[in-house]
Amino acid sequence: MPPAAAEQGVPAPPEPDLISQQPYTFALKGFPLRLLPLAAWKPVPPAHPPQPRRASCPGEGAKMAPQPPRQPEEAPSGQTLRYVPESSQDKIISDEDVFETLLKVFKALFINDFSRHTHILALLPEIKCKYLELLTVEQKRSKVNSCNHQSQHVFSPEEVLLNTLGFAISRDRSSLVSAGTGVFVTKGFVPKGTVVSMYPGTVYRKHEPIFFQSLGNPFIFRCIDGVLIDGNDKGLSRSVYRSCSRRDQLGPFQMSDESWLTAALQNPLAMGQYVNNCSHEKAANVCYQEFDVPGYFPVELKQYLPNIVYSHDIESYLRCVVLVALRDIKQGEELFSNYYTVVG
Repeated sequence: MPPAAAEQGVPAPPEPDLISQQPYTFALKGFPLRLLPLAAWKPVPPAHPPQPRRASCPGEGAKMAPQPPRQPEEAPSGQTLRYVPESSQDKIISDEDVFETLLKVFKALFINDFSRHTHILALLPEIKCKYLELLTVEQKRSKVNSCNHQSQHVFSPEEVLLNTLGFAISRDRSSLVSAGTGVFVTKGFVPKGTVVSMYPGTVYRKHEPIFFQSLGNPFIFRCIDGVLIDGNDKGLSRSVYRSCSRRDQLGPFQMSDESWLTAALQNPLAMGQYVNNCSHEKAANVCYQEFDVPGYFPVELKQYLPNIVYSHDIESYLRCVVLVALRDIKQGEELFSNYYTVVG
C-alpha cells in the first residue's frame, strides 16, 4: 500500500477482474473512482466520421473541397458537382478507353515524325516492321505515293490531334475575368466521353518532399489516394521535372515528355493544368479522371507521357490524370473543369 494511502486509512483496492463484466469502485483521497474491466470497453465511433473527398489545385486558385451531401447539384460555393457511383471508382470512362485513346494519339505522333525515330527503331526490328506497315497505310490514306518515308509531309502536333481525334486545343486568355490562361477547343468537335487533355507534371507519392515546390504554386493536383501532381512549368517545379526525366532516360528511349515545359508541345494534349474551374455562368464541360499507365505501355511511345515519378526506385505504375468531356464540346468553347467530386 502506498504511504500516502496508509496515512489516510484508505484500503488497498481489490485486484481488478479484467475478464468479468462487473465494474468495481474504490476511493482515493476522498474521490471515488469507477473502473470498468477490459471486457466492458467498446470502441467509441468518432463524432464526425471521415468523408471521402477529391481535392486538387490546378488552374488559377485553391480547389480544396470536402465532400458535399449525396448527389447535390451545386456546391455551397456555386461550383458544379459531379456524382460518381461507388462501383465506378471515379471513372467516367473505362481505363481501357483511356489507354486506347492515348495509344491512338501517340502512335499517330510517332508515325508523323517517323524519320526522327530511326535510331530507336533500329533497336526494335519487330516493332519497326509494324510501324512501317502503319506508315504505308497512313501514306495511302493521305494520298502520298512516295515509298520514301523521309519525304512524307510532317504535320504539326495540333494537326495530328485533329486528324486523329477530330479536334484540336490550345492555350489562350480565359473568358473568365482575372482567370489568366485558359484552354480552348480551337478546331473540330469533342464528343462526350472523349479524352480531351492531360494534366502534366511530376508525380509525388505520400510523404515525398514537395514543400518547397508547393510554395506559391497553384498547380498542385491532389488525387483521391493522396498522390500529388505538380503541373507548374516554371521555377523549381520545372527544374525538378527535367532532372527526373533525364534521370530515367534509357539510352535513346525517353520515358517522359519535357516539351510541355515549353511553348512547343510535342504532346498536344498536355495542357490540362491551365483548364480553369467552372462558375455560375460557365458550367463544367470536362472532369478529371486518374489513370495508372500499365507496365506494358509501348516503350517507344513513353516519350509522349507528360508525367514522371519523383522517386524512380519505387516500383509502381505511373499516375496520369486525363480530362474527359462531360458533354459534347464545340469549336471555340473554353474548357472548364469540375474540381468538386462526390463519390457515393
